Amino acid sequence: MRKVALQGSDAHRLRRINMIATLRAVRAAGVVPLTDLARRAGLSRPTVEGLVEELYGQGWLEEVAPEAGQMGRPARLYRFRAATGYVIGVDIGSSSVRAQVCDLEGNAVGLGFTRVHADYGRAERLAAVRATMAAALREAGVTEDQVLSVAVGTTGVVSESGTVRLCVGLPEWTGLDLAAEVGRDYRCRILVENDCNLAALAERWAGVAREVDDVLFVLSGVRTGAGMLIRGELHRGGRGMAGEIGALHLIGWHRAPDHLARFAPDAAPEEVAGLVFAAAREGDPAARWAIEQYAHDLAEGIAAIVLTVDPDLVVVGGGVSRSGDVLMEPLRRHLDPLCLEPPAVAISTLADQAVVLGAVRHALNHVDELLYDVDLPLDLTLFRQDIKP
Repeated sequence: MRKVALQGSDAHRLRRINMIATLRAVRAAGVVPLTDLARRAGLSRPTVEGLVEELYGQGWLEEVAPEAGQMGRPARLYRFRAATGYVIGVDIGSSSVRAQVCDLEGNAVGLGFTRVHADYGRAERLAAVRATMAAALREAGVTEDQVLSVAVGTTGVVSESGTVRLCVGLPEWTGLDLAAEVGRDYRCRILVENDCNLAALAERWAGVAREVDDVLFVLSGVRTGAGMLIRGELHRGGRGMAGEIGALHLIGWHRAPDHLARFAPDAAPEEVAGLVFAAAREGDPAARWAIEQYAHDLAEGIAAIVLTVDPDLVVVGGGVSRSGDVLMEPLRRHLDPLCLEPPAVAISTLADQAVVLGAVRHALNHVDELLYDVDLPLDLTLFRQDIKP
């Protein structure tokens, strides 16, 4: 059979494909010897040896010392070098800002937390965001130049470019180009996403929705919102407004938190849910009635989305997630009759970490998209916004 010579661009693309296959195989295996790596990648050993040498030279792989006491010539072991770069996940809330620095395998190496006031304006809140991110980097011992991607979660409707198109929860936040503001200190891509969407990502990555493809996440507490995954992918809608069913006042999400707030009118907004549910556990009839009304209104919105997208799992998180023992029974009682088939419902176990974890996952996904793009070179310039690949 006549051999067909590859053109230069074809040969380069084939090598890039083989390099991606090798990199994926290493990451899936953890620590792997060359011989086993060739089998996992479906390539010849000489080909894999050359690719490993290149990946090692670029800093994407590192060699692992063999275990002591082995007989004969030890096999050369390699693993993905997670410290080649880092990502930052950020959660901008009404009363706090959280930041988490992780390596490229999602291991947390630095945390930041700042308490803020609900009435903070744009300048004060952005200053808190920068300070929190800087604190997380200091704890991690990481510089801004080592960061390959940043993802920021915020309440509101967010455009693909990172501008907050509409936000009723944070003062002076509507119209803010949040990607540009955060990007002043970083050369990498800044991703901005609705906080409920990020929480849905977190649940599939590290929460109760692991490996579930169609997920509805309902953030419930001071406010109520929703994020969705369809076939494992974040569903934002054409303009980033998917899940904003609370805007429809025929459904009770806009009034649901008021039932809890009336029980504890003097408490700070972030403390209300805890007080009401604690009182309900003690048998307080007023607290139980408040939760009954809250569950009724929450169920209306959940049912509307369930009947639209038919998710495999509904996850309830946010401020009420620590009180699932009290909320679940009335919620199911009001929800099930509204659905053609009662959905599976779970209470989030991620508590107040859901959004920041989802931001980390979103940033890692962006890194992986570039790493595994066969049309792009595999070097760190991929991640610099001021350098064209």
